[in-house]
Amino acid sequence: MEENRRKMSSLQLCCFLLIGCLVSTIYASSGASSEEHAQEVHCSRERSRAAYNIIEEYLIPFVEQENYQMSHKCKLHPRNDIFRDQEDHKIHVDVNEWRCGYCKKSFRAEKFLDQHFDNRHYNLLNVSEGNCLAELCGALHCDHVINSVVPKSKCNPAAAARNRHLCESLADSCFPVHQGPSAGRLHELFLRQFCDAHTCSGRIKPFSRGGKKHTNIFYFAISILILMLLPIFYLIVYLYQREMRKGTQILRRISKQSLKKKPS
Repeated sequence: MEENRRKMSSLQLCCFLLIGCLVSTIYASSGASSEEHAQEVHCSRERSRAAYNIIEEYLIPFVEQENYQMSHKCKLHPRNDIFRDQEDHKIHVDVNEWRCGYCKKSFRAEKFLDQHFDNRHYNLLNVSEGNCLAELCGALHCDHVINSVVPKSKCNPAAAARNRHLCESLADSCFPVHQGPSAGRLHELFLRQFCDAHTCSGRIKPFSRGGKKHTNIFYFAISILILMLLPIFYLIVYLYQREMRKGTQILRRISKQSLKKKPS
């Protein structure tokens, strides 16, 4: 009997130890997952989106014009955006409807879709390279784009110098001048387009070389409306002139008849 009790106690102890190991393993894995997820969130989605849009708007058109292939090692390359796959899976259905391209769930605003990505699809982030476009915002003037009204604050010369140094290092690494004329021209353009504005003088504005040309829908609609109204306008002018001629002819007839009646 005593031996059976000892066996039961040993079995219970083994069960407790096994359960304890399982619980600690689950806790450790969930902690590691939470820690990994927290590390991913450290990269700002909003600022990464702003940096990507700036690159697409004010750099890529010139790169395409030169038929230049940016190296994947260049931090400006779209492949280095950890949010790119998720951003490409956003479907803007209507003004108040955004849809997830992975699970087709709909949301009223883009910010709710961003939260959905963070909570449900964070495992699909491109973390292989570990690059965060938001880290380039200082060089690319993201605040100038994100804030429609730039607050008037005292310029920090040290911060401006750091951003200029980052900007110039991007120009050197992405467009090495020794790679040929196209790289040299793009290197010069990048310096003028982004780096020159990193100064406290305030005289030079970012994106001085312009960006992607957009077809303005408003002007396009106005042009179509004008083309539609022009024939109507000319028709009204023609009818008005014809009526004026008729009126003149009638007046002439009346004046002639009155002149004929006077001698009698």
